[in-house]
Order: sequence, then C-alpha cells, then structure tokens
Amino acid sequence: MATVSSKTQLKVADEVWIATALLHRERPEEADFTVDAIVERAKKAGLCRPLRPGVYVHVVQHCVANRAPNPGRYRMLIETAPGRRRLFRNGDSYHPAREEGKITPRREDMPHGYDGLLGWYKDWNSAASVKALESDPLLSLRGSGKALWADEHADEYVRRLREGWE
Repeated sequence: MATVSSKTQLKVADEVWIATALLHRERPEEADFTVDAIVERAKKAGLCRPLRPGVYVHVVQHCVANRAPNPGRYRMLIETAPGRRRLFRNGDSYHPAREEGKITPRREDMPHGYDGLLGWYKDWNSAASVKALESDPLLSLRGSGKALWADEHADEYVRRLREGWE
C-alpha cells in the first residue's frame, strides 16, 4: 500500500481510524485493542514516516468518543475499558460535546488503496448494530406482551381503568 511522507495532508485522526479498521479486519475475533496495538498497527501501515507523535494522543484522547473533547471532537474510537479501544459504531454513547464529531475519514482523504475500508466499516457497523439489537435482553422482550392486549382495544382498556375514578 502507499506510504505518504509526513508533509502530506493525511490527518492523524484518519491515520488512527485506518490503523484501527485494519486491526478489526485482520483480527475479527477480537472486540477491541490496546492503545499500543493501534499505535503499532499505524506504525506498521507506514502511512506517514516517521510515525507522528500525535498518533498516540489521538488514540488515547482526541479520537475517543466517550471522553471529553480536548480539543478534538472526533468520534472515531470508543474506550471499551481502560487502555482499550475499538472503532465507534452507531448506538455507542459519546460525550455530548462531540455530537457533530467526525466518525470516519472522508473518502477523498483516504490514501490510495485504503478507501475500501469505508465500505468494510459500513458493513461491520450495520452487522454490529443488528447483533446488538438481537442480544439486548430488554429489546428482546419487544412484542412479548401482545397477547395481553389481544382481546381489548387500547381506548377500551383505558376507559375500563378509569371507571369509578370520580
């Protein structure tokens, strides 16, 4: 894949997102990764040589959705446990000040040969959202009380409950 000199326009946050996406794609059995693993993957990818010192602080703080912005407002990663990160996905909680924060690199900002990661991410994100809905114990109860109301219209039920209130 392409190596970019540190004088190019590749944003450090985008480099961090690419490294984390590569880890997810290469090691799908792992739910998250250590900060050091992400930094090492960025170094191995060699998108900018030498590895910029900002990569570490972006993995630790600037790209992490569930941390207060300082100053970065990106929502590219989520802290799953102290020292562990994964890519942010729909449904993850985040600090309110990061509301409009960037989640993925823009296609035109991706280095040549890496833009396929955006399609992979879209599929990964969708699959994770469906899986989360299916495994949520509260959401799995959806529709389970239908039989309780099968014989009665909602208005009739409310009217019956209110009988004798005066």
